[in-house]
Amino acid sequence: MKLKGKVTIVTGAGSGIGKASAGVFAEEGALVVVVDWNKEAGAQTAETIRQAGGEATYCYADVSNAQDAEAMVNTAVERYGRLDVLFNNAAIQIMAKLADTEEDVWDRIQRVNLKGVFLGCKYAIPAMIRNGGGSIINMASVLGFVGDPDLAAYCAAKGGVIALTKAGALGYGPQGVRINCICPGDVDTPLAQEYFQKDADPERLRQEISSKYALRRIAGPREVAQMAVFLASDASSFVTGSTMVIDGGLTVKCY
Repeated sequence: MKLKGKVTIVTGAGSGIGKASAGVFAEEGALVVVVDWNKEAGAQTAETIRQAGGEATYCYADVSNAQDAEAMVNTAVERYGRLDVLFNNAAIQIMAKLADTEEDVWDRIQRVNLKGVFLGCKYAIPAMIRNGGGSIINMASVLGFVGDPDLAAYCAAKGGVIALTKAGALGYGPQGVRINCICPGDVDTPLAQEYFQKDADPERLRQEISSKYALRRIAGPREVAQMAVFLASDASSFVTGSTMVIDGGLTVKCY
């Protein structure tokens, strides 16, 4: 029970990495506030945790909205008395080359993927300081430090998450708040599966992408969740400002 009694917020917990993380956090003893803009999906994640014997409550939030971000932190504090962990996981992905990216698409991606992380940190940090410290985990990506020509706005936002993580870690380490980010490669989420299914030969495309990895496969959501558990737990008590790459060897090669 690596997270026994730790009050934890997971954003974007209605599906994918967020859903897996909320479940694994609960398995490790955390009291989980499940956050998602999709009410049905978020509530289902919380119910699944409770049915498995864990503790969870659902909270609606659009992470790009300041009032919602503040409310999710208040929900954790009011229900469980404090906040120990925040996993800023919520994100969106829209494919477009730089010059083809519409301004509203750029703004939407930055609002959710970067501003959402900023707002989560903004309201979580004071709550954690009042309790003597805590751990914030921000979802970045390998695309925060390498490029994909078809995901220009996404790359920009994830690069911003990495920089924001480092700035926050320096700013609030003295108060006991650790801030780290996770940088996955491809993960086998519903979003990835949808991408594969759009191809004329989904299995061929999956194998092609998998061949780029040293491990010859993409990650499972629970594998990323386990990294989040480590960063949330006391096992990482001297880790802050770090960019934790979990990419199966994707970025270790030059060609």
